[in-house]
Amino acid sequence: MRLSTPRWWYVRKGAPSPVTRALLRPASWVWAAATARRIAGGRPFDPGVPVICVGNLTMGGSGKTPVVRALARRLSAQGRAPHILTRGYGGRLTGPVRVEPQVHDAADVGDEALMLAADAPVWVARDRAGGAEAAAAAGAGAVLMDDGHQNPSVKKTLSLVVVDGETRNGEWPFGDGAVFPAGPMREPLAAGLARADAVVVLLPADLETPDPTLTALFAGKPVLIARLAPAAAPPPGPQLAFAGIGKPWKMERALEAAGCELVDFAPFPDHARYDERLLRFLSARAEALGAGLLTSEKDWVKLPAAWRERVKAWPVEARFEDEAALDRLLRSG
Repeated sequence: MRLSTPRWWYVRKGAPSPVTRALLRPASWVWAAATARRIAGGRPFDPGVPVICVGNLTMGGSGKTPVVRALARRLSAQGRAPHILTRGYGGRLTGPVRVEPQVHDAADVGDEALMLAADAPVWVARDRAGGAEAAAAAGAGAVLMDDGHQNPSVKKTLSLVVVDGETRNGEWPFGDGAVFPAGPMREPLAAGLARADAVVVLLPADLETPDPTLTALFAGKPVLIARLAPAAAPPPGPQLAFAGIGKPWKMERALEAAGCELVDFAPFPDHARYDERLLRFLSARAEALGAGLLTSEKDWVKLPAAWRERVKAWPVEARFEDEAALDRLLRSG
């Protein structure tokens, strides 16, 4: 059973009660200590080609996957033949296996791997070192590691951490800085930044500038600004949208900002699976509202073929404000 990302993680004060936060603190100390031991005890494998890791410091979605897609395109434009390496969360295959969209589905390799395969060769591997080795042997000029900032098994040439730069309605990307399960952090902020070469702050298209208090936290690391922007306008007419992503409420906000006539929005846990019964329910609800059905690309790739004809995907992409600075950083890796 997958649980929804607790929205209160990202609230600096007020919810849940201070008592609840305090009760979760001891578990967060255990988590942080175990993560630190695992990282310190790692023996990184060198696959013989550059490894660019795109990770994050928090649970619950920071926009990492759109950044990976953007970097894959930039690396391809540089002639570097990137291969993407992912764990394949939600899929049954442990790998290493190269994703073949005509053969595999989301149940095999996970939704993100299937979506990323439209941009570059993708390898699914629970053993990241084995996956990196397989990618290099298959001709990868660079391995683009989707997630893995806390995984010490592969030697990284360049480590980027993606930070959700949206700060609205009392929400803060790091909450009050607490580590899971008391907060959204995978590890303490200072520890995670110490291993990073640069930070990518991902902003929604309608937010003009990042919060200066946020960017001041990055300990002098280079900061690149990217915007999560629609790759296409929302479909015309009333829409019932649904999404099973890390922070589904962000898609709801983005659709409204893009001018979508949104009549209802159904949030689901990250990597949610949609069976026939649930899809029929959503379809009946949309029909009652006189609306079309709309979802994210990540959710759309999981739908049965018959439902893909009935549900529209709304694509978004990460666009870097300073592409020259991005290219210089990628060439350094």
